[in-house]
Amino acid sequence: MIPRETVDRIIDAARIEDVVGDFVSLKRRGANFVACCPFHNEKTPSFYVSPAKGIFKCFGCGKVGTAVGFVMEHENLSYVDALRYLAKKYGIEIVEKEVSAEELALRQRNESLMLVSEFAAGFFKEALHGKEGQAIGYEYFKSRGLEDATIDKFGLGWAPLSRHALADAARAAGYKEEFLVDTGLCVKRDDGRLTDRFYDRVIFPIYSVSGRPIAFGGRTLKTDKTIAKYVNSPETDIYVKSKSLYGISFARNEIARQDRCYLVEGYLDVISMHQLGITNVVASSGTSLTVEQVRLIRRFTENVTIIYDGDPAGIHAALRGIGLVLKEGLNVRIVLLPDGDDPDSFSRKHTLAEVEDFISTHEQDFIEFKTDILLGEAGTDPLKKANLINDVADTVALIPDAVKRSVYVDVCSAKFRIEPQILFERISHTRGEMIAEEKKQQDIRRRRQEAGDGKADTDGVSASVPVMHVAPVPVPEGLSLEDTYLAPCEKDLLEFIVESGDEVLRFDMDSEFYSPNEEPVTVAEFIDAALADDGVVFANHIYRKVYDAYFGFFDQGLSQEQIRNRLLNSEDHEIASVTSDILVDKYVITVENYRSSMTSRATMLVIYVPKSLLAYQGRRVDEMLKESSARLETEDLDVETQMALLKDIDSLNKTRAVINNKLGRV
Repeated sequence: MIPRETVDRIIDAARIEDVVGDFVSLKRRGANFVACCPFHNEKTPSFYVSPAKGIFKCFGCGKVGTAVGFVMEHENLSYVDALRYLAKKYGIEIVEKEVSAEELALRQRNESLMLVSEFAAGFFKEALHGKEGQAIGYEYFKSRGLEDATIDKFGLGWAPLSRHALADAARAAGYKEEFLVDTGLCVKRDDGRLTDRFYDRVIFPIYSVSGRPIAFGGRTLKTDKTIAKYVNSPETDIYVKSKSLYGISFARNEIARQDRCYLVEGYLDVISMHQLGITNVVASSGTSLTVEQVRLIRRFTENVTIIYDGDPAGIHAALRGIGLVLKEGLNVRIVLLPDGDDPDSFSRKHTLAEVEDFISTHEQDFIEFKTDILLGEAGTDPLKKANLINDVADTVALIPDAVKRSVYVDVCSAKFRIEPQILFERISHTRGEMIAEEKKQQDIRRRRQEAGDGKADTDGVSASVPVMHVAPVPVPEGLSLEDTYLAPCEKDLLEFIVESGDEVLRFDMDSEFYSPNEEPVTVAEFIDAALADDGVVFANHIYRKVYDAYFGFFDQGLSQEQIRNRLLNSEDHEIASVTSDILVDKYVITVENYRSSMTSRATMLVIYVPKSLLAYQGRRVDEMLKESSARLETEDLDVETQMALLKDIDSLNKTRAVINNKLGRV
């Protein structure tokens, strides 16, 4: 674990222009540097580096971040590995925080499991080139159209006919039986004998993101239906199936470079497409796609194209995968191959250009895909068509980004010839149910955590422990405010907090906020108190996350500069990205904000912070008015409820009038 103070030293030492300059040719332009962006193809430089702010920003593709973020993005490294990279560059020694005997033993055990897996991978690979392996395993791979270079690249192998060949070889090499069993490579019988899990099968090693073998899949070549077609490694301390993607170590750089991941189902699907020349491909390893696998993809891209078989099973898998990918904030497209083909067979039948052309011309967004599949089932039945529209709307509701949801509502509205407001109401209802369920699950996890005896360690950084732990703030009960409408105001407030949170607001004596008996408050304290008084939290989940992180550090007594550095260099990509974006001028990085030339910063804050809060309150009132009015128009309510709603609407209208008056609106 890297101690917190060492993390801070690394971040303080890392000069953004030095770090970026190792990979990109920078040219000075005033106080900043410019270059062609390394993350997308461009001829005119739109990539800026600001040494004063310690930030890079591409105004073409939108990527933004700090030195740590740049190394993570460019080199596809984890947060911890990026810190180690910078520590080495600047000659900072990392003295790992002392770990307990139990933690040390666990690390040593995991490394032992890794070493045994590496030995097994070498054993299977070597066995493929033996007499038995050549006659059976190698011939099978060649019959599937695999070239020698491909067989070698993916470490494909052969598990001999003998049921104890691997066990004997591993023990002879000095590996303990304990680790052979715990990796799942061998099984200990009741009589104490050790036998191999994999025998008489071709072997597909499964690699970690960094490229180390952690598990294996073995395929039988026999036609006997009583024999399982595949035998796979069980889950172990180094292999969790739901968190692993087959081919990720070979594909990750190309996924990041092309900013797209092709997702297929099987080992040979990945291997054949790689051999053809399409190398940004991974597979879910024969298991249904999981949330953890989607999050692993998100480390390298936000764009996923699912390529599944065109049979009913493939269609069902694609339908299920759409929801998982969308809910994690990724963009998804679907390609169904001709019935009877899978990516493996399709790749072997066609040239690279033909496959690429087929993908580009047959890609569908999820609305087109679902409509084509489900509309055929609905036919002319109006109820089935209504269910289809609700199904598509519920899928749109999974998307966390409000702007994307709004765009898809427009698409659905045009496609189904239905009013956007009807779709928004359905989506709002569905998201309300989702939020309620997430809150319920959060409460369950919180109670479990409180019942436990361990506390999170936030003093250092490790590969498995986040930099900080901020308790999520639930949306107040009774509100279902869409973050589409409120996000601009929330961003304005967040900008004041991040940019000027420690600056004191000194109100004039004639201001309604002036209090002679109270200590002056800072911008951050003023905004936080105002929201707390109203019982309000941000509706936009990303802005809320940054807000909570800021005040988590604020409560620790950190200075504004320290808080900004923690946010900018957060292990959470969303927090770092939003903070970086806030601290970069809106249009050109070298231009100072024009407002500062018109009035003093202190005066500007006194004027605009309260106005921003009022504008936010006004939008919340507008949303509540819309909800109440919609209930009156669409629900069958009794007289008493109608009267209560009318009274609420009258009260809200009066509140809105007061707010508009204060804001100088007509």
